Amino acid sequence: MGITSKMLAERGRKQAAKLGIDPARVPPGQYVTQKFPVLTYGRVPKVDLADWSLSIWGAVGAPYTLSWDELMSMEQATIQTDIHCVTRWSKLDTTWTGVRPRDVFARAEVRPDGSHVMAHSDGGYTTNIPLAALYDDDVLLAHSFDGEPLEPDHGWPLRLLVPKRYFWKSAKFLRQLEVMTEDRQGFWELNGYHNDADPFTEQRHWF
Repeated sequence: MGITSKMLAERGRKQAAKLGIDPARVPPGQYVTQKFPVLTYGRVPKVDLADWSLSIWGAVGAPYTLSWDELMSMEQATIQTDIHCVTRWSKLDTTWTGVRPRDVFARAEVRPDGSHVMAHSDGGYTTNIPLAALYDDDVLLAHSFDGEPLEPDHGWPLRLLVPKRYFWKSAKFLRQLEVMTEDRQGFWELNGYHNDADPFTEQRHWF
C-alpha cells in the first residue's frame, strides 16, 4: 500500500500536535521536519560578492542594479515563518533576515501596468509571482537563515522568500527581478507545476 496525501496530512497534524503547534499550520498532504532538505535545479554557483549584483528592470520607470554592499545598506528585516515544499515537507518557525522587496520596487518606480514579477537566478532558473504577493510583510530578499548567512545549497548569497507559496517560488541564487505587464510562466511552471502554488489548497501541479 502506497503512502497517500491523506496519510501524510494525518502524520503532519500528529507531528504538530506532539510539538504543541496548532495543526492548522500544516497544509494538507505535508509532514513536519526539523531538517532543512536541499532541493536545487542545476549547480550551486560560485559567487564573488565583489562582482555580485541584483538588477530590477522591466515595467519600471527607473531600472537599476544593486551591489552587495548597497543591498546590505538598505533597511533589514527579520521574520519568523513556516515554509512548505511541494515535495511534502514543512518546516515551522524558521527565521530569516533580508530586505523587503517592496523597498526595492519603490526605488525602481514600478509602472501602473506592472502586474507580475519573474525572478531570475544564476544558472537560468526562473519563477513567476504576482507583484502584489511580493508586498506582503513576510516576503524577503533573504540573505540569512537562523542568524547566519545562507548556506550555498540554500541559495547563498540571496534568495527570494515567499512563505505563502510552495518553496519553488522562493528562488535561490537570485540575480534579477523582472517586472512584467502580464503573467509569464517560469521553469517549473512550464514543466507542469501549478502557476499559483498555494500549499493550503494543494496547488502542486496543473494536472
